[in-house]
Amino acid sequence: MTGVTTLARMTAFARNQWYVAAYGREIGRELLGRTILNEPIAFYRAESDDTVIALADRCVHRRYPLTAGRLDGDTVVCGYHGFTYDTGGTCVFVPGQKRVPRTARVPSYPVVEQDSLVWVWIGDPALADPRSVPRAPWLADPRWTTVGGMEPIDADYGLLVDNLLDLSHETYLHSGYIGTAEVAETPITTEVDEGAGVVRVSRHMDDAECPPFYARSTGIDGRITRWQDIEYHAPCLYLLHSRIAPAGVLPRPDGSDPDAFHVEITYAITPSTDRHVYDFWAVSRDFAQDDEEVTTFLHDLNRTVVLQDVAALNLLQKALETEREGYQELSINIDTGGLAARRILARLAAEGERTAAVAATK
Repeated sequence: MTGVTTLARMTAFARNQWYVAAYGREIGRELLGRTILNEPIAFYRAESDDTVIALADRCVHRRYPLTAGRLDGDTVVCGYHGFTYDTGGTCVFVPGQKRVPRTARVPSYPVVEQDSLVWVWIGDPALADPRSVPRAPWLADPRWTTVGGMEPIDADYGLLVDNLLDLSHETYLHSGYIGTAEVAETPITTEVDEGAGVVRVSRHMDDAECPPFYARSTGIDGRITRWQDIEYHAPCLYLLHSRIAPAGVLPRPDGSDPDAFHVEITYAITPSTDRHVYDFWAVSRDFAQDDEEVTTFLHDLNRTVVLQDVAALNLLQKALETEREGYQELSINIDTGGLAARRILARLAAEGERTAAVAATK
């Protein structure tokens, strides 16, 4: 498939969706601030039951950030004038008077903590269904060893979606780390479930060079069978099911390969602002689980790869902002998954806008 499409200047936000706000380990008894879809949010754990609380990070009085305040038990005390909020966002104390105004409250956000990730619902709270949060169970499974982190990128979040759905860039941007010639040379297959908002992109290499990422972690010496099977669950979760085995050993479709090494690579793509995205990443493996040297190697090398993407997307964003009006970008077969993701994101964004418009009339 070859053609041109109009270059998107900004990927519209899909509201009424779940987004990853943090790793569970990041949230404790200190206020953590994250901006998601241009909404500043304060996170903390309740002292009473350890659940994660998410409140708008702006005091109703003079808009002072609540994250600049403090916790008093399960309440948040604004650091400017002392307005105090309970876990639901209701103000329970104001200075200088006993009566608390009825309108003194800040929005609270539905939260789900699952698979070591903290998800927050951005949109109409009445529509938040915890059962719709996509899964990445290996992140919290003791049979897998996981390393991970988060890197901010100063770019449109749609650029990161494009990046992850077209892994042919590994050959060029990540050569010497995870990229080999075979990644770019091997055709892809793409499946799209528009209704579910899922894009699947697969690349199966049956005789490929083994890049350092896998050679040093698995100990394989020589050529390999390398399968990359992507699932993108719009708008936020990206899963790369990676299977590696010595050349000639074909992985089983169900993943029960006694002679293969399995790596689950997870990304959460969370828009912060129009030109800022949180890139949560994790690498999980089912081999050498207790080998600290392998753990450190995979963490450090994958973070290097992520930082290469950060640098490239920051540069690309700057280039797009200086591009002339009316420029038409070229797309080819490797872009099929990314283009499908753009369609799905546009649909989800439009649906969110319609829902908000209907709610505003009631």
